[in-house]
Amino acid sequence: MIEKFRRLRLVWFVAIVLTVGLMVADYRANKVIELRLGLFAGSNWNVPQGETYIIIDEVIERFEAEHPNVRVKYVSGIKREDYSEWLAEQFLDDAEPDIFFVPAEDFNMYSSMGALMDLTRFLLLDGTFDPTDYYPAAYRYGLFEDKPYALPRESVLTFMFVNKSLLAREGIAMPSNDWTWTEFLDICRRVTRDTDGDGQLDQFGCYDYSWKQAVISNGLNLFREDGKASYFASARMEETVKFMMELRSIHRNYEVSPKDFDMGRVAFRPFSFAEYRTYKPYPWRIKKYTLFDWDCLKMPAGVSNGNTSTLDTLLVGMSARTNEPELAWSLLKALCYDKTTQEMILRKSQALPTRRDVVLSTEAQEIFQWNSTDNAAMTSTDISAAMDEAVMPPKFKGCADAMLYADSEITKIISGVISFSNALNRLQKEINARLQY
Repeated sequence: MIEKFRRLRLVWFVAIVLTVGLMVADYRANKVIELRLGLFAGSNWNVPQGETYIIIDEVIERFEAEHPNVRVKYVSGIKREDYSEWLAEQFLDDAEPDIFFVPAEDFNMYSSMGALMDLTRFLLLDGTFDPTDYYPAAYRYGLFEDKPYALPRESVLTFMFVNKSLLAREGIAMPSNDWTWTEFLDICRRVTRDTDGDGQLDQFGCYDYSWKQAVISNGLNLFREDGKASYFASARMEETVKFMMELRSIHRNYEVSPKDFDMGRVAFRPFSFAEYRTYKPYPWRIKKYTLFDWDCLKMPAGVSNGNTSTLDTLLVGMSARTNEPELAWSLLKALCYDKTTQEMILRKSQALPTRRDVVLSTEAQEIFQWNSTDNAAMTSTDISAAMDEAVMPPKFKGCADAMLYADSEITKIISGVISFSNALNRLQKEINARLQY
């Protein structure tokens, strides 16, 4: 009798556990879960952008259709220049979004303080995600101490704007994408002159080309990976500074202005790819530069490297304190990895997708032809090659301050205010001392 009672009690207990489990599962399945998304209005790339939320809203619509009990919410109208402060306030109030855009200047801070979720386990367990689908520099942008803390959503490269009308007037052929510093200097010399005979230069080789861009195309990493040492006294830096001094001498110390460029009196100017897409005259974009025909090329290759530029990337990360990590990971993928989303970025934004297969797609080839009458120098294959070759800018703590000081000193060297002799050695010692603080 006692044994029968025990068996009956065990059956009741199992039945109660199963019932409670089913009730919890049913509650979980029907409970409306809210995921919060942090983002800013407008472009990350300092160009005009209409339909700010069109891509985001379409991603959310697809995500909610696949997850009927989930609602994704975001605060609209936050300007890019106000976003970092807004996000910091959310963290201070323990109210940060589950998923949020991570400004490049804030990524290391949030990673190092444990505010961002280490995504390693999601990458290892998710068989539908392959990080090699991304361009290497774009993916590495979201690494901190070799661990992934954010995914790349979109990127931009720096290219060299070319005034084709000016070159044509001077009888100069359009350079190829594998051009060099030597060719760059030669063309700048040939076009820089006094065109109206008043004794003053009024046509110029380049505007807004910096030593920092030249360093990248000469294959120099200015800082050790841990940010504790610099290489300003290296042979490649010396080559770069001498090249910049020679380039400056062509203009005879004349400071080329934005007006000179806008009036079509300058042959070359570095441009972000976002500007290229915004202002290149194909039907659904703004035509800004109407006085001359223009196109873009890769940056000229330095003595010791190739046609390389930096790849700037907009990251999206997950809060380390999210209550819904699995759902947040799914939303993160939908925003940054999903092929449909990446194709929308290709069509509807000024930036470049971070997935190689999308940049090399047939649709991309058609878009980058711009229009049937314009033989664009940059094809989708060229753009993809440039993204593969691109490097990630340094992001360690204190980098911005070190670069600000270096820029001031190197500008003085290039302009002749400081003697070139031993100047780079002194600069390296000073920068290294600052990096130890």
